Amino acid sequence: MKKSIIGGLVGGFILFMWQFLSWSALNIHGSYMTHTPHQDQIMKTITDLNLPEGQYMMPNLAPGYTPEQQEAYAKDMEGQPWVLLTYKKQWSNTMGMNMLRAFIIDFLSAFLLCYLLMGNVNLSFSKILTSCLIVGIISYLTIPYLNSIWFKTDSIPDLIDAFVQWGLVGAFLGWFLPSKFLNSHN
Repeated sequence: MKKSIIGGLVGGFILFMWQFLSWSALNIHGSYMTHTPHQDQIMKTITDLNLPEGQYMMPNLAPGYTPEQQEAYAKDMEGQPWVLLTYKKQWSNTMGMNMLRAFIIDFLSAFLLCYLLMGNVNLSFSKILTSCLIVGIISYLTIPYLNSIWFKTDSIPDLIDAFVQWGLVGAFLGWFLPSKFLNSHN
């Protein structure tokens, strides 16, 4: 368990640091937050409508639509513009709490991976690195890439994150776990 905790802490720190670099210094995710010179007009319109907080896909059918309305909507929307919108009524700088929550999630993810890896008595650097990269690929395919299929968004930044962050974690764990594992079982 001690090895999993240490691997989780260091692996979580590696994940956390890569995510910081990816979203800030390297700006890999810049395409997710593009500026529009029309933002003031858009924000005023949304605010004036007193839109409830939430996520919206527009245009969209109102709840309770019939199959015939769904079919007509799909036909009418072909080739038309649409938008995804996440709306919050007020900005709140919760960076400290967000960073703490992110680190806890990163630690938990790396810890759980260590726990799974430690069940294999034939640990090697290459097996661990490959396993970590597979975890990255699975995490990319099942959420960011799947969403990009449905919502036609760019998921390349998430693919970069999946390979780099889990590759770095895999390199560390590939070095750390086999030697520690073997020493504790001799």
